Amino acid sequence: MAIGVGHGDFIPLFSSKKGTGLFGRSASLQVQIYHIAEKSERIRHLRNLFRWAGQDVARDVNGRRMKEIIEDIKNGDFWAFLEHFDEFWNFKLLMLGETRLTVGLFIGLTLSIVFLFIISEITRKFLANKVLVRYNLDVGIRQSIATIFKYVLIIFGLVTILQNSNVDLSALGILAGAIGVGIGFGLQNITNNFISGLIILVERPIKVGDRIEVDDVYGDVIKISARSTMVLTNDNISIILPNSQFIDNPVINWSHNDRNIRFNIPVGVSYKEDPNKIKRILLEVVKANPGVLSYPEPDVLFEQYNDSSIDFNLRVWTSEYINKPKVLKSQLYYAIFAKFREEMVEIPFPQRDLHIRSGLEKFTSS
Repeated sequence: MAIGVGHGDFIPLFSSKKGTGLFGRSASLQVQIYHIAEKSERIRHLRNLFRWAGQDVARDVNGRRMKEIIEDIKNGDFWAFLEHFDEFWNFKLLMLGETRLTVGLFIGLTLSIVFLFIISEITRKFLANKVLVRYNLDVGIRQSIATIFKYVLIIFGLVTILQNSNVDLSALGILAGAIGVGIGFGLQNITNNFISGLIILVERPIKVGDRIEVDDVYGDVIKISARSTMVLTNDNISIILPNSQFIDNPVINWSHNDRNIRFNIPVGVSYKEDPNKIKRILLEVVKANPGVLSYPEPDVLFEQYNDSSIDFNLRVWTSEYINKPKVLKSQLYYAIFAKFREEMVEIPFPQRDLHIRSGLEKFTSS
């Protein structure tokens, strides 16, 4: 018996009068299965080849079309550009999950997000300066409410834009996971400052308009943003501080409860002066200054007997000069000096008395 393989070739398997038997039948079946599998493999390779070739051709065609469009723009042929505009607008940039990100979709998303941020900032300013000001709220509370409303508006706006653009949110979930990994490695400080900013807006340890002192920075809070806080010093210097500094470090807030602040002004006079007279003079001086509050009332404390003077502590309250404490102290010192000269009050200076004991002549003669 012989089995045909290929194009008319025959392979003798064994000699038999009838050409039948178990071995002959098995061998014939194996050869036929082999040829069927070989043909199937060739067909699969051909299909893959056509598919890959088709993709390459499509990419090449798209690339050529984009080059033609760019050349038309460079040459100023805008009519030709308009003919290709639909192709340009629907040109695929990449795939976001099941979403086909085209040039038109990318431009639309970009413009929508930029418009959203502009509208949210305008809304924040309008809410803080036009609406909330009618409810007799201080500046810090108005700014906090308006800023939180801005963040909420941005979040809802982004979700609405993505949903209306039919963007595959599952792909964005993957992107969010990647961002989470980035936060874990390289964006810790930014995330920390952002969360600290939210804590500041909600808990309000500081607010816009407060007079604060932190890490040798002394000034007024003029803006609290998502990442940082801007402080304006008396020298008109704006200092940008990360929000985390106000959470991790001690902060002195001079106007946390109200803007009334007390200043202590030390004054020393000679031992020959009457303490009651000095108290009367000091109170007359501070009551004549319009920057000193009448309530709480200013007072004078007798502090101590010093080596060369008796010391008093003049305590005054002010809200006008909370941002300029040195100015108020300078005004009061000028007025005190002039009043002391008018009342013939002696201002002492450090001095030492030398006492010579008897017997010095004997010491010098020897």
